Order: sequence, then C-alpha cells, then structure tokens
Amino acid sequence: MRTYNIHEAKTQLSRLVDQAAKGEPFIIAKAGKPLVKVTPLDAPEVSQMKRLGFLAGQIRVPDDFDRWGAAEIEQLFDAVP
Repeated sequence: MRTYNIHEAKTQLSRLVDQAAKGEPFIIAKAGKPLVKVTPLDAPEVSQMKRLGFLAGQIRVPDDFDRWGAAEIEQLFDAVP
C-alpha cells in the first residue's frame, strides 16, 4: 500500500480517489507519520474479515485424522512395479 504526504495527495487527489475506488487503498502521511487510510466505501470492515481460527473451540479434529486413508495409500504405492 502506497503512502503519500499531504502535499502530494492534494495535487493528485482525483487520481488517488479513483484508484482507491477501484480497490487500491492508500495512506496519507504528514511529515512521514501515517495519519489516515483511504479505502473504498464497499471495502469490508476489519470486523467483517474472516480470520484464521474463527472456528476455534467449535469443531473437533479426530485423533486419527493424520492416519485416514493410510491403508489405501500403502496399497497404491505397493502396486507400483
């Protein structure tokens, strides 16, 4: 994600807004310190984004999960001449 200082953002605002509307967000900074992030209105909120582990505690993985199909796999490799 690109960062623009305020002066640069003001001079290129129309182009930057068009890019953000197409899904390319950018950051506006003052004296090198990021101040705001410009994103399209239809971009998902952080709370709406799916994260790894969102089902933690809701499903159970069987103890033999890593051994499922072991016999079939062995047969496939034993069948190779």
